[in-house]
Amino acid sequence: MRLSAQTDYAVVMLSAAARHCGISGRLNATVLADETGLPLPTVQKLVSRLASAGLIESARGTGGGFRLARPPATITLADIVEAIEGPIALTQCVDTGKRDCCIDQTCRVKPHWNHVNGAVRGALAGVTLASLSRTPELA
Repeated sequence: MRLSAQTDYAVVMLSAAARHCGISGRLNATVLADETGLPLPTVQKLVSRLASAGLIESARGTGGGFRLARPPATITLADIVEAIEGPIALTQCVDTGKRDCCIDQTCRVKPHWNHVNGAVRGALAGVTLASLSRTPELA
């Protein structure tokens, strides 16, 4: 399993935004692009997607910009992954979309995939944006 570069960038971007939480009112895409090294068009695109998912609030115009919609301790890695990738579904049989599996009706593993998805989502939900924005401790 590998997350897309867009998801990785969203995590980097929101971690940087979390470090600014409480320091400044709103951030703008240019500041975030400079701080993270991400291209400005990528940051702008992700701001739109993350705002649509309710993870950030954005405002246009003078004094505009964006900020986290909730405290960093309440935003999880699962929230960010699902905002960019969609619902966590490791196989087609648990995805609500198109199913073109030739053994869909007879598969004995299919009933277990929801449990596996739940475990993966649970692991991602156990990692908060607050923890991702802290400087790691050296061992």
